[in-house]
Amino acid sequence: MPVSKAHKAPDPGFGIYFHWPFCRKKCPYCDFNSHVREAVDQRVWAAALLTELNYFADRIEPQKVTSIFFGGGTPSLMLPETIAALIDGVKARFDLLSDAEISLEANPTSAEGAHFEGYRAAGVNRLSMGVQSLQDEALAFLGREHSVQEALKTIEMARGIFPNISFDLIYALPGQTVEDWIADLKAALALAGDHISLYQLTIEPNTGFAGSLRRGEFTLPKDEIAEEMYEVTQKICADAGLPSYEISNHARPGAECRHNLTYWRYGAYLGIGPGAHGRLPHPKGRLATEQIKKPEIWLKSVQDKGHGSLLETEVFDPIERAEELLLMGLRLREGVWFSNFEKLVGRPFSRIVSDDNLNRLIEVGFLTKDQDRLLATENGRFVLNSVLGHLLS
Repeated sequence: MPVSKAHKAPDPGFGIYFHWPFCRKKCPYCDFNSHVREAVDQRVWAAALLTELNYFADRIEPQKVTSIFFGGGTPSLMLPETIAALIDGVKARFDLLSDAEISLEANPTSAEGAHFEGYRAAGVNRLSMGVQSLQDEALAFLGREHSVQEALKTIEMARGIFPNISFDLIYALPGQTVEDWIADLKAALALAGDHISLYQLTIEPNTGFAGSLRRGEFTLPKDEIAEEMYEVTQKICADAGLPSYEISNHARPGAECRHNLTYWRYGAYLGIGPGAHGRLPHPKGRLATEQIKKPEIWLKSVQDKGHGSLLETEVFDPIERAEELLLMGLRLREGVWFSNFEKLVGRPFSRIVSDDNLNRLIEVGFLTKDQDRLLATENGRFVLNSVLGHLLS
């Protein structure tokens, strides 16, 4: 992979993530912190999320917020007034930039689409939809509630409301051929805006699919077929003007998800809600936070103590920061900027990584570098965990 012409290292930004942990049903592939509840009092939950926001706002230095992300769970089950209250809460306690990206994840159903105009009025300017497939049979397998026709209508509706839309697809499904995936991908690109996320199906522990696979209810495509699907994905998307900027994410230049770039560039972010993670600025480096996962326990903690109990509050040392930064940053096509590395880790790259380890990985074709950046090659991105292990050994 050629190294592009160097330019100035980007500012990672500061993001705020709100986790809405509720869904109508649990999808069999999902290992996110999501829960099915018959009823949710949104006024109570909005108040708790704002209490948690204020708790952290009182304890960290003032920040310029470059992005807000509503994830889950299914955030499109939130009422527009709930979203508006949380955005207003951020404005009250932080400097929310006028061009901040405000994203919300949504299911492409008509019921949730009915709230789209309300979300836009509240300030949401980017919608990310979990379409997952353009085949009804595949949607049924994946446990999705929408049909292809409903998804198409919802995408069209969203395009008329939001300045920026994206949607997800999952490939390497049981019985799916490379030809099947090419047809689906080309159809998706005809519908897509300036961003699309394309994920290979992986079976995570403690999911419905983990049990189904163990019982032999389905089989996944062979590795070589999945790899071929990945390779054709890169070419087709690049030819369509949406090259990959991260392993699974494709965008026209300038339309990348700014919030996720904050994660991958190892910027600081505040995570609020059950199970949310955060990486906050700290005088000694980076403060890692993780909140209680079960919604009811998290909510009771906020109501009783004034904030959600933290399962983990830890200041990362330089080696831990380097590991996280490299693992996240090497997922990006732009790679890791040495100047950002030194600023965020607190030590120069050369004091963390030995020349011998680095040169060995460059010689075997897993990494490349120029004077400003370290980048993973296509082969290196396939085995990133192993590359990182060798790099930091």
